[in-house]
Amino acid sequence: MNADDTKVNSRRGFLKTSGIIAIAGISALTVPGLAGCGGGSDDVTPPEDLMREHGVLNRVLLVYDHFLGMIAGGQQIDPQLLSAAANIIKTFIEEYHEKQEEDFLFPKFEKANTLTDLVATLRVQHIKGRVVTQGIISIGSQANISNDTDKQKLSAMLASFIRMYRPHEAREDTVLFPAIRGIVSKHEFESMGDDFEKREHQLFGKGGFEVFVDRVGEIEKKLGIYDLGQFTPAV
Repeated sequence: MNADDTKVNSRRGFLKTSGIIAIAGISALTVPGLAGCGGGSDDVTPPEDLMREHGVLNRVLLVYDHFLGMIAGGQQIDPQLLSAAANIIKTFIEEYHEKQEEDFLFPKFEKANTLTDLVATLRVQHIKGRVVTQGIISIGSQANISNDTDKQKLSAMLASFIRMYRPHEAREDTVLFPAIRGIVSKHEFESMGDDFEKREHQLFGKGGFEVFVDRVGEIEKKLGIYDLGQFTPAV
């Protein structure tokens, strides 16, 4: 081997070693938990926590969409499935998720005088949503949903709930939640995450989020809408 070959091999070795070090450094920065608040592998940031709860909301909205299609097609809706879906909204979204926003999030924006018009609208929509949910639960408490008047009322309530909550949660995900870091200190941001987790455990025990994901999944299975592949367009 001549001197030039030695230099090439040395340079290749240096680049290979440097690349390994660089990749290791990037991995350390991006491993879940190391980059998040708290440092634990299961930690999620407050915006991420709220957004994944919106995933549960969106899956119930899919169920509501399916009920609308059933009503339009003259099919009978099982009141137990309707009640189960509406009670996920009531228990997990309204009494937990929205209370988190109202108690820990909205006041910080109001104190900072930031996005106050948006927060005011979101508060009103929470109130209106609870009224609609109670109406849905009331109809779901019946032995059967065969009365045309009840079907029309239910259809109107499901449609109004979907129409409000799709833009509601989208505005929170794209405007409100990303702005949290800009109005609180690092300590407040981390404390908010601790508060979220503490309340979740108090209300539902450990793994409360997963419990509700499973519940909505069971409803989807019974309605025949669990398989994600069925929503792929045939193009």
